[in-house]
Amino acid sequence: MTDDASVGAFVCDCAGTCALDLETVRDRIDGVEVAASSDLLCGAETVDDIREVVEARDLEELLVTCPAAAGQASLERIEAETDVTIHFVDQREGAGWVHDERAATEKTARLVNAARASLDHGGADEPAVDATVGRSVAVVGDADLASTLATSADVTLLADGEEFDDIDVDLAGVRLERGRVVDVSGSLGGFELTLEARVTDDCIDCLRCVEAGPEDAVTRTPVDVAPDAPDGEWVEVCPTNAIDLRGTRQTITVDQVVHPGAETPAPGGKTGYHTGSGLETVAAVTALFDADLASGLEYDVGICAAGDSGQQGCTACVEACPHDAVSRPAPDEVAFDLAACQTCGACTSTCPTGAVELPERTNERLAREVEALVAAEPSGGLLDRSGPAIDTQVVAFVCSKRAATALRRYGRLAASGRADVAYPPILPVAVDCTDTVGEAHVLHALAAGADGVTILGCGCDCQHSGPDPKAEFVDRLNRATTDLGLGERVAFLAPDPDDPAGFGSSLSTFVDGLSPTPVPPGAHEATGRAIEADERSAYGNSTWALESVRAILDHVEPDRDRIRGLENFGVMTVSDACGLTPTCSNLCPVDAIRNEDGCLEFSHERCVNCGLCETGCPESAITMEPGLDLGLLPERTGGEAWTVVHEDEPFACRGCGEEFTSTATVENMKAQLPDGELPGAEGHMAEYCSDCKGELAFKL
Repeated sequence: MTDDASVGAFVCDCAGTCALDLETVRDRIDGVEVAASSDLLCGAETVDDIREVVEARDLEELLVTCPAAAGQASLERIEAETDVTIHFVDQREGAGWVHDERAATEKTARLVNAARASLDHGGADEPAVDATVGRSVAVVGDADLASTLATSADVTLLADGEEFDDIDVDLAGVRLERGRVVDVSGSLGGFELTLEARVTDDCIDCLRCVEAGPEDAVTRTPVDVAPDAPDGEWVEVCPTNAIDLRGTRQTITVDQVVHPGAETPAPGGKTGYHTGSGLETVAAVTALFDADLASGLEYDVGICAAGDSGQQGCTACVEACPHDAVSRPAPDEVAFDLAACQTCGACTSTCPTGAVELPERTNERLAREVEALVAAEPSGGLLDRSGPAIDTQVVAFVCSKRAATALRRYGRLAASGRADVAYPPILPVAVDCTDTVGEAHVLHALAAGADGVTILGCGCDCQHSGPDPKAEFVDRLNRATTDLGLGERVAFLAPDPDDPAGFGSSLSTFVDGLSPTPVPPGAHEATGRAIEADERSAYGNSTWALESVRAILDHVEPDRDRIRGLENFGVMTVSDACGLTPTCSNLCPVDAIRNEDGCLEFSHERCVNCGLCETGCPESAITMEPGLDLGLLPERTGGEAWTVVHEDEPFACRGCGEEFTSTATVENMKAQLPDGELPGAEGHMAEYCSDCKGELAFKL
């Protein structure tokens, strides 16, 4: 837990280019020791001032609204000179450049609050691969190759004068540097590249020069000026004086270099310098990596619903994984191939018990972020008739790959004057992939008071889940929310980087179609548990989803008792073929079945619909159906969590006296086998348990 007194927040409007009321943003930030603002946080003098505040207040964490790479580099100097850790928040591309001032101001405050909440549950994300020699790679001018290598390396794409704003390549996870390569030296593990640019690191990417400069003289991504660009008044539009037509140089150091088409195959013929651009080059680069991968997953076999009985149990993670990285080497075992794993989160969002988790983006951490984003705005008093700044609260789970890239591009298009971009102020929660989002995440957002939930992903060519990755999921969840009495409140959108108007129209249609939620915002704080003294993991998808449903039910009248579309809950029915053997209760990995005194009882709130009882029943008497039946929950049954699903008089073995089946089963077997007497023993063979029958047979 991070102490409030050790956290500071600093907000900026990027030299007045963001539509923000900085004073209001400061006032809306919670849980910090100090909140301050400036029109340019990354200026040299301001950086020194922030460092002094850090030292004077003994701050350990800083939340800073600064999405510009150069600005971040300036501010990171504070990290090097103190013990503070900086976390950056985008108040610009995702707020001040695409929303009106009131909405952008309110959204920025909530983004900072969400980042603050996140500090208590994992802090900054860590890469899933080890940073060993060979994994730091500079790629010159080839976006496709950089994107390919970024899945397993720390990649820096050197622009070399190229424009990357209009490319259809996913550059999430790729560091982009401006400048043309003028020199390469060094060797594997220590290559040095000298870059020359006409824009200094004082650039805050406000894009005013793009709009005012000569045609084709200024690139947008990254911002740089061509060497032959003419001087003129247009240079003066830069609010930070970052344009230097004389040229400025910097040197970066990496483990390996990929320089497609370079005239010399390598400086001095050194290993680690590659001049190709195809798959052979990728193979050559990766061959120099340390092959040991750090796990991007945590797995707790103790709460896994696969069971430990030798029977086939829950297979949700195996079926969900799009990369064949999860397997079942035995019916009751689960194995993860970390080399094949892409940490898309499909296994974590479908695992009903929470046995599989992404340690850096845990469900608890996501819950705290959502709760900070969905908030009741302060009243402006009786004379304030302007209404809330964010009228309809929509939580957006944003894929960190193409969807996040598209949203950033929309902001840059707006700032550079190349497009009129505006869309409703959605409340973004970053996820590695939309596969990370399960039914528990959606239900929690609605329980927190969101009017709706949208999932922003890659669309028809998702690298993890293929075409229409969330179509079936959205249909299921809308069926569930409708049954709960909320109506349809879930949508999936795939923002096209080249079509901001289309995205804005689709999002507006969804938002405008939402009625105000009856669930008050800010009233629910999740614990991740639905049952007291539950030994299962907190924030497991089943128990977390049930907790959220109960919070929603405090404010709605459901349209029906059986809530369809929720796969992590199961309803048990048992036929008269049941012999009251203890098989199902022994198999159940979550203790949702008990067999006592001739009664087979079922706890619906504990069940995760793993199917072990159904597949393992020796009489094939059990049928499981997915769905949440409100009528079986303790709050609808007078506090009784257990439901009798079958009862009969137990039958005691003639030999040992132990109850082993039901009287009805014995009578049924006697009727089917009228000649079933055992020689030398009293009664019918059906009246003896398996052990006693074996002993009698052995005596014969």
